[in-house]
Amino acid sequence: MSILKSQISHQPHSLSPSSFFSMSSRKHSSLSPVPPASDTETFKDKDAHVAATATLLLLKPHFKYALYIFFFLSVWFLLLFFWFPSDKPSVSTPILQSSNIDVQNQWAEPEEKAPVEPERKAAAEKTGALVYVYELPAKFNVGLLKECDRLNVYTNMCPHVANGGLGRPVSGMGPNTTWFATHQFIAEMIFHARMENHPSRTRRPEKADLFYVPFYGGLHASSKFRESDLAARDSLAVELAEYISRQRWWKRNHGADHFLALGRTAWDFMRTDGNTDFGANRLLRLPPVKNMSVLTVERHPWEGSNQYGIPYPSYFHPSTSDEMLTWQNRMRLQRRSNLFSFVGAPRTGVEKAAIRDEIIQQCAESTRCRLLKCGSGASQCHEPTQVLNVMTRSEFCLQAAGDSFTRRSTFDSILSGCIPVFFSPHTAYSQYSWFLPADHNTYSVFIGDEHPRIEAELLKIPNDQIQKMRNRVIDLIPNLTYIHPNSSSSDFGLADAIDVALGKLTELVKSKLRRRGGGLTV
Repeated sequence: MSILKSQISHQPHSLSPSSFFSMSSRKHSSLSPVPPASDTETFKDKDAHVAATATLLLLKPHFKYALYIFFFLSVWFLLLFFWFPSDKPSVSTPILQSSNIDVQNQWAEPEEKAPVEPERKAAAEKTGALVYVYELPAKFNVGLLKECDRLNVYTNMCPHVANGGLGRPVSGMGPNTTWFATHQFIAEMIFHARMENHPSRTRRPEKADLFYVPFYGGLHASSKFRESDLAARDSLAVELAEYISRQRWWKRNHGADHFLALGRTAWDFMRTDGNTDFGANRLLRLPPVKNMSVLTVERHPWEGSNQYGIPYPSYFHPSTSDEMLTWQNRMRLQRRSNLFSFVGAPRTGVEKAAIRDEIIQQCAESTRCRLLKCGSGASQCHEPTQVLNVMTRSEFCLQAAGDSFTRRSTFDSILSGCIPVFFSPHTAYSQYSWFLPADHNTYSVFIGDEHPRIEAELLKIPNDQIQKMRNRVIDLIPNLTYIHPNSSSSDFGLADAIDVALGKLTELVKSKLRRRGGGLTV
């Protein structure tokens, strides 16, 4: 600083601090021009002028205040960074924010394999396992998303594969990071996104208890429903089976500790020769896949010995336990003006048409029933707010079989605190034993297909029993929900649908390997 003062004092017409403050009181009147210097002094004079200017700026009050604030914030940031390090696990990759992102790299894995962190060990205790996620060639999963407009012969899937499979955010229901217009056949994508960031994930296969094969089989199958060349329809499934059976860790237990998660029903992967061809492939009939466990939104009730039902995804994907508990409390206090309701459309199949036509007719004739009739194309049934508006105001929600035994609507009704009414045991009871109580009467009503008067049957149930059933339904919501893939285990302390599936799958695999006398050595 003494050097600066020396330089300033040798400048012609330089300003002293006292003269500067006096000028400031006169709104900073113009400075006198500096006389021209000789050529030999030009360089020194320029340095002196710069130093003088810096001194003047330091003396300006508003500049000093800004400097103090900048210095204070810098110190505070450094204190926070070094003294309070984050205790949250790092997220390997965020989920997709739009369908226009380069999907091939959306779940790129770091080059170095990280060891299992303490939090991952704690999560392994919660689910009972460490899970290794295969890095498949892109053609088996994220590469398919590049042609998202061709992933389904009936609809453009581009809006639905956005946000890691959650779909577009829904306004009017709560935070935009919680409610999404999620497609009913997208569970495989959500499962993958969640497993990429799941605390039970390990990058060391020798430590893994389970091996997840992230194949988007449902999305691929729905893109080939109209493919007449059966070899072409089956080709990607065959390639997957050949690829995975060549892997080192497959050979350890011949795939007994490997699993798939599929977002469509098992029927779409079990084509048999000689039967009616409705577009299915043969994925689940391939020998290597028969050695694996298969998680699917609908298992085959008679031939699905290695198939296990997982929930259809609904619209609610919370990131924290508080969001979940807040919604549950809201459903407990919700006023329900309708005794029962039905959300659905007629079906053309003889058996399905009979039960659905009967339900629609009885609901339309009753003053205690709310009917939301669906149709092809744009429909209120495709709007989450419309569906939940009906179900959250109903005591009972009718769940007749749809194109297959199961319905996404079952999980929409449970999310809404609406007691489901079933007409077939295969709509839920034989499907989701990992997730639903063994005593079906505690959370649901079974009427069967005898076509009784639905309203009369429901009116027989006492109010106190209805209250108990509804509380049980609401208690089930966390275990049937797919939480936001970017949620950390420290923020969401409850077990969601994927946590439950991993826990049950671990028990299953351990039991299977014990019966075999232990695993094989790699």
